[in-house]
Amino acid sequence: MIENLNRLVDEIEQRLAEDLDVDALARTMGTTGYHVRRMFSSLAGMPVSDYVRRRRMTVAAADVVGQEDLLTIAVRYGYGSTEAFGRAFRAVHGVSHGEVRRHGGPLRSQPQLRFRLTVEGSTSMDARITERPTFQLIGHAVRVPLIHEGVNPHIQRHIASLPAQEHERLKELGNTEPAGLLQVSADVDPDYSEGSELTYLHGVAVDDGAAVPEDLDVIEVAAGEWVVFRSSGAHPAALQEAYAASAADWFPSNPWRLRPGPSIVSVIDRAPDFSSATCELWFPVERA
Repeated sequence: MIENLNRLVDEIEQRLAEDLDVDALARTMGTTGYHVRRMFSSLAGMPVSDYVRRRRMTVAAADVVGQEDLLTIAVRYGYGSTEAFGRAFRAVHGVSHGEVRRHGGPLRSQPQLRFRLTVEGSTSMDARITERPTFQLIGHAVRVPLIHEGVNPHIQRHIASLPAQEHERLKELGNTEPAGLLQVSADVDPDYSEGSELTYLHGVAVDDGAAVPEDLDVIEVAAGEWVVFRSSGAHPAALQEAYAASAADWFPSNPWRLRPGPSIVSVIDRAPDFSSATCELWFPVERA
C-alpha cells in the first residue's frame, strides 16, 4: 500500500496540470480508487484533491512571481480563467496572485509527500476478520458534517434528541452482529474530507428481511468480509487512535483493502458518563 501511495504522489507530480483519474491509476496498481483515497487521506491528513491543489499552487507561485501573462499561467495549471486560478491561489497562499506578483510573497509551500512505513513491532492491534451475510442497519439517521478530531457536536445533538426509552426500544430490536447500540457512518466522501457530509445512523443491526418499524431509517448492508478492531480507554480518544492506527499500521501490513460500505462503531462497555469505553470498530474489507 505504501508503494502505491508513493506512486500516486509521483503521478500527481508529473501531471499537475491534469485531472488525474485516481480510479484508473489504482486499477493499474491492482487496487481500488476508493481504498487509495481513504488511505491517502488517513495518512496524509488531507484528501488527494487538496494535496493536488496545494502542489499546483506551490509550483505555480514560481511562475506568478515572473512576468508571464496570468491567463497563460492559469491555463497551464488547468484553470479556464484567471478568476478561477486566483481563487485557488488565494485558498492556498492566503493572498492574491497580484499581491505576490507585486511583493513576491508571502507564500505557503506544500512539500512533495513521501510515505514511509515504520514497523515497531512492540504493539499488536486487536483485530479479527469476520464474514457476514446481508443484514440491515436500522435506527434514526441524519446528515452531518465530518469532523476528524474530538466529539462531533452534530452527532451529539442528534443522539441527545432521542428519548431514553427509544434507546431501549432499539436495543430490543437488534438481533445480529454487530451487537448493541451502533454508531454508523455511511455515504462518506471517499476522500474523507473534513466538513464533507455523511449519513450518521444511531441504531442496531438486524437480520436481512426482519420486520422494521415504519418510523425507523434503514441502511441495507451487502454480504462480505469485515475487519473488526477493538479499542479500550478514554472516549473518544482511544477510538480515534484505533481509526488512525488501522490506516497507519494495519492496512499497510495486511493483505486487505477497504471496500465501499458503512463503518460501524459498536459500544461494548462504557463508563456512566462515557468518559471511557470499550468499542469495536467495523470496516468492510476485501482481499487486496
